[in-house]
Amino acid sequence: MMNIAQMQEQRLEAIRLTGAGAPGLPSNPFFGVGPITDATTDEVDSRLRRIAFDTWIEKTYRKFDDRGNDIGGFTTAEISRSMHRGYPADKILADMMRAIHSYFGFPGTNRMAVGLGGGHSGYTVCVQHLLNANDASQRVYVDTPAPESDHSRAAGFFRQSWATQLIEMHRFAREGNENRINFAATEGVIPTADELSALGIAIFVGVGHETTGANAYTSGEIRELLRWLDGDPANRHAVFDATSMLGAMPWEPELVEAVMAKCCLFMPFQKAIGGISGYFVASFTPHALALIERNQENPSWAIPRQLKIAPPVDPRQPFSARRSVDAGPFYDAAEDRMLGGVINTYSALAFAETTFGLLQSEARVGSIVNLNRRSAANRDVIDQWVKTHPLFSLTVTDAERRGAAVTLLKVEDAGITDPGIHARIIARSKQLLGYEGITHPNGEYEPGLDAARYVNAFPGTPGDYRAWVGGIREPEDVVALLENLQYAYLRAKVVVLEEELAKSSVTFEAAARAGEAVRKDDPSRAYTVLIADMVGLRFGADGRPDHGEVKAYIEEKGGVFHLGPLGDREGLEKGRIHFFYQPDLSTEAEILPQTDRGQYDALIAAATFIPKASVFPLGGVRIGAGTGNMGSASWGGGNGEGGVAPLMNTPGINSRATAQMAMKAVLKVLPDLPVATLHRMVAEGDFDTGRQLKDFPTAKLEGRKMAVLGYGNIGREVARLAKAFGMKVAIYAREHHKRWIEAEGFEYAATPVAAATGADVLSVHIGLGRLDPETGAYSNAATVDASVLGAMNEGAVLVNYDRGEVVDVAALDAALASGRIAHAAIDADLFKDAATGKLSGPMLPYLPLEERHKGKLELLPHAAADTDHPSRVAGARQAVDQIMDVIRIKSVTNLKGDLPEGYVSAGSRTPAGIGKVTKQVAATAAEKADLLDELRQASENLAAIVGALSAVSDPGHRERIVDRYTGLLAESADRQRALLDQLGLYGPA
Repeated sequence: MMNIAQMQEQRLEAIRLTGAGAPGLPSNPFFGVGPITDATTDEVDSRLRRIAFDTWIEKTYRKFDDRGNDIGGFTTAEISRSMHRGYPADKILADMMRAIHSYFGFPGTNRMAVGLGGGHSGYTVCVQHLLNANDASQRVYVDTPAPESDHSRAAGFFRQSWATQLIEMHRFAREGNENRINFAATEGVIPTADELSALGIAIFVGVGHETTGANAYTSGEIRELLRWLDGDPANRHAVFDATSMLGAMPWEPELVEAVMAKCCLFMPFQKAIGGISGYFVASFTPHALALIERNQENPSWAIPRQLKIAPPVDPRQPFSARRSVDAGPFYDAAEDRMLGGVINTYSALAFAETTFGLLQSEARVGSIVNLNRRSAANRDVIDQWVKTHPLFSLTVTDAERRGAAVTLLKVEDAGITDPGIHARIIARSKQLLGYEGITHPNGEYEPGLDAARYVNAFPGTPGDYRAWVGGIREPEDVVALLENLQYAYLRAKVVVLEEELAKSSVTFEAAARAGEAVRKDDPSRAYTVLIADMVGLRFGADGRPDHGEVKAYIEEKGGVFHLGPLGDREGLEKGRIHFFYQPDLSTEAEILPQTDRGQYDALIAAATFIPKASVFPLGGVRIGAGTGNMGSASWGGGNGEGGVAPLMNTPGINSRATAQMAMKAVLKVLPDLPVATLHRMVAEGDFDTGRQLKDFPTAKLEGRKMAVLGYGNIGREVARLAKAFGMKVAIYAREHHKRWIEAEGFEYAATPVAAATGADVLSVHIGLGRLDPETGAYSNAATVDASVLGAMNEGAVLVNYDRGEVVDVAALDAALASGRIAHAAIDADLFKDAATGKLSGPMLPYLPLEERHKGKLELLPHAAADTDHPSRVAGARQAVDQIMDVIRIKSVTNLKGDLPEGYVSAGSRTPAGIGKVTKQVAATAAEKADLLDELRQASENLAAIVGALSAVSDPGHRERIVDRYTGLLAESADRQRALLDQLGLYGPA
């Protein structure tokens, strides 16, 4: 028993070894369901597989009228409603048996039986039909030690149960003699052909390797068994429990082929494939079937009805009629048909699932030859991993005898010598591997990894963990399993040792809770932030824009709000973040004296241009999307590249305000109804609707084309508004946006010209792009040139509520003059020097056009986004959050450009329904249980009704569905869309 110091040392070492955190998870946590599974990775994948299965059923099993005409497919619902006989149930059974027979390479000469029950039932079928206690010459060899012998005790119950069944059959039969059964000295070893012959063996039963699956026969043993069978094939038989063997035979392909042809095999197939009811299949050689027929002439024991594979030829004479395998539940590959059916009822749907599962497996991993190779390769992966991880050893030490379907591992921890403590650690590790998790004595809880369920070794088995790792699994999944086993053992070891130490009054403080951010700011200093733009656009009682909402938010978050510039820094309260509000800062001359020496740690700005020489050592946030005005070298200028501090933005905050203003500009001129003229005429009583209305024709927006350049937050919002008016929308964006653009029902355009071709409206939202430091030009400058404008319809409308530079002003001048563009709405910055009155900014080149094209040009001072009070407040509040996270925990949200050393990215954040659907958005939605349940119900209603309409081809049946469910269909569709918008789940990911 360890002393306190040794336990402390062992605990610390386990903590050190797990300090990097849990390893990556396998794609599927179920490692105990057999060598072949449906391989779905999670609940979503499983539901999608179920939908694919439903579709496959409908396409595969068709209805025919009495003239042979295809009148539609059977649905899953129809097949599940107790269709156990006739068509299509008989076809489903035959298809499944054919699929199993074909995929696993059973030879055409061998018939394959099917019956209800699992592995024990299949074993019973084989031994009860092949063995005959009345035949005194029939001797049996079983490759497992005799039950309750010294050698068998390590094998556990499951191996012994197979052998026990053989003994009890003989012990309770009138002519039985258990001495005719020869048991192996050790598990899973096949004697030589000469040894079997010398013992006078007629039937070899192979179960020793199978009941743990961790063992395999060597190629030499298989060759000897085949040589023994070939010596007298009519009177010698071999039968294997093949649950793990199928798809995991680690021998040469010709040996595998010979085993399939010359041996009888049984397996609980439905359990291995996955489904809703258990059954077994058993393959018999022609010689074995002949033996069964002979045994039925002088039976030595009763065989349960559902297991009987040689039923009476005349079912009206169950005792006296001849029994024959020709009437039994067999698939005959030579004739490609079933001889009889399953005795007792069964689920046709479960059989169809097996066929579908095999088709999926074949598509994913290839032929059975490839599956065997993959299984052997996974065994090699395990061997190599164990060689480099001394904490584990393989229970089967002989590499050639290790199974390729199952691995059986034991822990070799020199620090734990007490068997009781070892057993507790193993048990706790399995809690952590699953979903239960483990709790430390101090109350600290480690949630379950959900990495591996059912990795229990059978009772009595000499090992700690057992898992199926056959070729259906990818090698990286196998490695992930092993890494998680090691991690879980070490974490469980920490807990158990802490429990032991607690008995000696040694306790430990709980660590910080998972997910809790660790503060990284300095409590001995005050932090300062400059707010260089307005954070409220609604006027307060003093007649100035009201900043009260943001001030209250800062104070609620533990910050301090100051009006005016930073004064005495030493007088500021330590350990707090102080925000200094100066919304009237505008020129470089005003900004630099306050910022050139890093007087402020961080910055929040909106439209103000920040000089390159301004220093903000901890970062900056731009309220809005574009960061071209954020010129500080602290973060590398507007691109955010190469600086020491992070640059951030608040994309999407003012997207809707900008998009709505863009649509307002369009609606001023389209539809082209002269509203002012009509208003004046009506107000003056100078209009006769019957006679004069024909003189004012107009065309609605519906059906016209809008071209949108850019699929950012604003461009997407404009496109959605245009679509709501019934317009056709073409969007130009980078190619990786294509799938999302088309998914939302818009047309994707590869170039600006392609988008503009035939358009009645063009709305620009691409931003300035990258700044070329050598030329001083932005990459998107003059994107809207003569070729783009010339591709539009005559009399089109241009809206540039983006940046003034993205339009070629000379080309616009010409287009306005020619009438190609009938109206242009421009929103760009304009600045005026208070001392000289001199104008500057991107709007400047547009001013001469206004003189030349009176009434055709509408000019705004970059006001579309910045006149919306709620948007500005929301953006400022988010900016405050971002700055506080950067200072307190070095976490950066909405990073623009490079992530400086020492910071971590927290991803992106946008308002619900704006921008991309991020993982954070999906996670937030998942926490809103009521809304999510409602969305699930609406979605499942939709899937059910649409699926039924798609599946049903009979007009009368379809009409009944339409009558019953049209209201629910429309209601569910409307509710689903509303909920998707409310949860922010509608849009690109």
